[in-house]
Amino acid sequence: MLHEQIKQGIMEAMKAHDADRLKALRNMLAAFTVELVAKSKRPNETLEDVEALTVIARLAKQRKDSIEQFKKGGREDLVKEEEAELAILETYLPKMMERAEVEKIAKAKQAELGITDATKKGLLMSALMKDLKGKADGSVVKEVVDGLF
Repeated sequence: MLHEQIKQGIMEAMKAHDADRLKALRNMLAAFTVELVAKSKRPNETLEDVEALTVIARLAKQRKDSIEQFKKGGREDLVKEEEAELAILETYLPKMMERAEVEKIAKAKQAELGITDATKKGLLMSALMKDLKGKADGSVVKEVVDGLF
């Protein structure tokens, strides 16, 4: 299970004196605990892999948002820290689809649903996100859908 892999990774990072990896893994474990408590479970229980991936994806999105904000604020030191943590988080996430793959699927779904005008763009976006959840980045899907009209 992914939850157990994170715990094992913490031990390995401690032995290797890898402070960046240790910080990222501890943050993941803390987020897992928060998720467990939010689901009315005990903090010492473990999350299912699907739940753990959802939490990790949420953490990765937070890091991306932080990187954007720190860049706007000119805080390159914090950008580097967040990018390092993001890189570690992404090692636990499944690989996202390339833009070309998303475009192909979007065009097929558009034809399947018979959507020809921009007023039905939301319907197409909804159907695609349902099909591509966890497989493609939502921002890429949005850009592709916007490009179709």
